[in-house]
Amino acid sequence: MRLSPARLLPAECNAYYLHGEDEDAIFEAAEALLAEGAEDAVRIRVDINELARVESESRNRGLFGSSVCFALVRNAQSANPKQSEHLLKLATSVSTTNRLIICAPGVDWKKAMHKKMKAEKAVAECEFSRPDEAAFARWLEAEIRKSGLKVAPDAVVWMSERLSGMRLAARQMIQRLSWYDSGEGRELGLDVVAELLGERAPGALEEWCHAVAMRSPEALRLVRQLLKEQQVAEVQMISWLGTRMQQLLMYRWYQSQRDRNALMAAKVFGDARSKVPDESRAWKGSELALAVQRIIRAEKLVKGATIEDRPVVIERLTLDLVAAGRLQP
Repeated sequence: MRLSPARLLPAECNAYYLHGEDEDAIFEAAEALLAEGAEDAVRIRVDINELARVESESRNRGLFGSSVCFALVRNAQSANPKQSEHLLKLATSVSTTNRLIICAPGVDWKKAMHKKMKAEKAVAECEFSRPDEAAFARWLEAEIRKSGLKVAPDAVVWMSERLSGMRLAARQMIQRLSWYDSGEGRELGLDVVAELLGERAPGALEEWCHAVAMRSPEALRLVRQLLKEQQVAEVQMISWLGTRMQQLLMYRWYQSQRDRNALMAAKVFGDARSKVPDESRAWKGSELALAVQRIIRAEKLVKGATIEDRPVVIERLTLDLVAAGRLQP
């Protein structure tokens, strides 16, 4: 029996098979199914090699009769043929008072167990596809509203870009914002949100990335400001710049393929959508490829492949990308 994620609760079935690409959503739904109903139920979480424990707990007879057992199997996608057979047997023989929740994130659709679980009428099957960027953004906005927080629109967009698809990380971030706000109800801007997510000076970083992408000499002033005045980590700077240059490269490639929406295909979102088309005109395609290679080399140096000062590595990288004739194969 196939169910949509929205129809899983209230729990009306005894056996559930949850699968798909969205691992966070799968386990979130599984925990909700495990928690619902029968307050006195024994609730257990097991791996695929612990199925005997499910049988033992579900057949346990206490002093006052049989106990109710709700069991969650966390990694059914890893089952070998023998374990798959055992799991199918359990799923088709759950008593009316018990509940079995089987999670198989990322399971191979060709796997025999997967096909049999989907075909089994006694098992409620539900697929969790990875949400696209727009769907995740809507989900994040709804979660922020439910929390009672006031987050600036540009900060919400930034969170959505950085956490896309990672529901658990997003929930943890919302909790962190709640602790920071302490019920004051003030609007939380991009600087606060970025700091709590481990990113320093997002506004200044974006300005620097844009200046580099436009090959503007202003990038040299901005890089010194980031390194000396704001003390932004070199690894963070490499990450931001690498993402932007990769977006430029992919945007140019999709343009060459005459894609109807090259920006979306290249996964360019937020403020960058209004900047990348102009930035791309400052580069030849071959130069963009060399720029990405140059950033990869600088990343290795920043992460310990040299005794050279890391700020010097970043400053030289900026100069190589901005100044004419400095990019070499």
